[in-house]
Amino acid sequence: MPIYSDLLSEYIQKLFAQEDEILAQIRERSAAGGLPPISVKPEEGRFLQFLAAASGASRALEIGTLGGYSGTWICRGLPANGKLITLELDPEHAVLAREHFALAGLTERVEVRVGDAHDLLGTMGGEGLFGFIFIDAEKEGYPEYLDWALPHLAEGGIVAAHNAFRRGSVVDPADQEADAIALRRFNLQLASAPGLISTIFPAGDGTAFGIKG
Repeated sequence: MPIYSDLLSEYIQKLFAQEDEILAQIRERSAAGGLPPISVKPEEGRFLQFLAAASGASRALEIGTLGGYSGTWICRGLPANGKLITLELDPEHAVLAREHFALAGLTERVEVRVGDAHDLLGTMGGEGLFGFIFIDAEKEGYPEYLDWALPHLAEGGIVAAHNAFRRGSVVDPADQEADAIALRRFNLQLASAPGLISTIFPAGDGTAFGIKG
């Protein structure tokens, strides 16, 4: 039975998730700008685009912008009138992400909000429901982000989260670091949430997702 590997990753990328010039530039500019190399892989980005499209969302939320690479994939899965709100803690990252969204022709469809995501989410309760929510910020905050996301997710909407495996530590009982504990708690919450059909897409570092019934 094949084990997911770099070769299989490349196979998926070539068939389904080839970067166009814009995505390649965003990735390269992010590296040149000193951003950490923690963005989703191309096949994970394509999966986010697929999920956003499958959800039928016209409004999407991303918690953790970084350089705008994953946000560009997500926005491409929304309809022409769709909008993405993305939250970023670091003001310098936000500046670069806005440049990248402009490069992708998405300035009018993406709003980058700067600040602590927990604080920003606390001000968004009256903004309506989202059809797609993607979590990719500090791992200790994942359980709280999910607690916020589920009541703010539309019926039929999808919530997704990157790094669900945390480099395999979720199945290593010896790893008692805060991030590993938080991811185990998050995955359990997602698996047991009433009215949610959920699983983990096992490419890269794992993308957990659930569909609200």
